[in-house]
Amino acid sequence: MTYEEYLDEVTTLITEQYDVSENAAIRMVMRAQDLEYFVPHDQHDDMRTLERAHRDAERIFTTRGRVQPPAHG
Repeated sequence: MTYEEYLDEVTTLITEQYDVSENAAIRMVMRAQDLEYFVPHDQHDDMRTLERAHRDAERIFTTRGRVQPPAHG
């Protein structure tokens, strides 16, 4: 999936799995994006998988988007 599709997927998963409003989920994802959490995802296509999106959604939700960039892999 594209980088934009990946961000949309993570946002959707947060709203569906954690009963969070779409606006709140968008804010969390944008906060993570501002902290450059998704830079490796943009640079490495293999990081944009549905399985990873589930893990990222959980991590972003539990930290409310205050996350450090992951290592590639």
